[in-house]
Amino acid sequence: MNEAMRQNTIRVSELIICMSLFEIGSTTLFLMGAEAKQDAWLVMLTGALAGLLLLKLHLTIHHQDPDLDLFMLFRRYTGKYVGTLINLLFVMYFTYETSRNLRDLGEVTVMTLLRQTPLWIIILITIVVVSNTIRYGYKALFLFCLFLFPFFVLGYALISILIPATGLFHLENSLPVLEEGWTPIFKAAFPELISFPFGQTVLFLVFYPLAYKGRNLTKSVFFAYTMTALALTFVNQLEIFVLGPKIAANSTLPLLEAVQLIELADVFERMDALFTLLLFLGLIIKMSLFFNGAVIGLEKITGVGFKKWIFPLAALIYGLSFLSPNYTHHILIGRKIVLNTLFPIFQILLPLLLFVVMVIKKRKQANKQPSS
Repeated sequence: MNEAMRQNTIRVSELIICMSLFEIGSTTLFLMGAEAKQDAWLVMLTGALAGLLLLKLHLTIHHQDPDLDLFMLFRRYTGKYVGTLINLLFVMYFTYETSRNLRDLGEVTVMTLLRQTPLWIIILITIVVVSNTIRYGYKALFLFCLFLFPFFVLGYALISILIPATGLFHLENSLPVLEEGWTPIFKAAFPELISFPFGQTVLFLVFYPLAYKGRNLTKSVFFAYTMTALALTFVNQLEIFVLGPKIAANSTLPLLEAVQLIELADVFERMDALFTLLLFLGLIIKMSLFFNGAVIGLEKITGVGFKKWIFPLAALIYGLSFLSPNYTHHILIGRKIVLNTLFPIFQILLPLLLFVVMVIKKRKQANKQPSS
């Protein structure tokens, strides 16, 4: 490995930490599996298990040709024209995901901190900051995740400890278990919970080839995914433990409302500021990774350096973030249309198609080789 390649290589530890923060991202903004009421934790675990199978598919694709990223894999195995078309669709998918996270951050900022500041100014400042992060390349972003990881662990651990310590934890809010059977669990988990957040790991097919090959990537990724999924399940259920299933399901920011109730010995108060900061950082990391995936894709498709794509793509992302006239419409489009119909195409259908084509072509190549 030459020096230039070594400098741009991502350590496996950086990769799995960034994946964990990516999955956390905006997930704590919502009550996942709210349709199942007190059984939301079962919805999370069911979705996480299905997402694990999907992650296995993504890693299997990567190991078939470990030196090629998502875009080059489609280019090689589906042909120049079809591959380029699919790659452009993935760039559009990553761009749209970025715009949705950008809108989420802007709306949360207006609701919690800057109530008098116009939404367009908040979103403009955010996209400028994120664009500047992308300018330094993916290596700087992964190091940024490594730096922030202890802060995330300590922050969410503190929230998880203080809620029971202040008497806000009501286990009875999660009972009875499976009151209406498994049907509401499966309806809530498929495909919505796979699409968000677990299926979004398809993005990392862009970054797996950049990881140092000296460690077992699959085991490390599976471990990070499992620990993150369990942590998200617990944090998600905290909202029900504190607020109850009905209030949590009808709340715009349920975890924030739960955290605002923390008061302990006149010392631990206003913990909502900590949670808001964690949420903002998670959203910035998530949109930065999607943005990075989009500019890398355009570089691979056109041969033009990724830095030249940052400004036009940032302008497009800024415009897309205003597609919805209000936050209610934004959430409705996301949950009823995007998560159930659009995103599964990129997270499940196209990767599965790629895997089938790869297997068929490799078998044909193996059959053409003369036997000894």
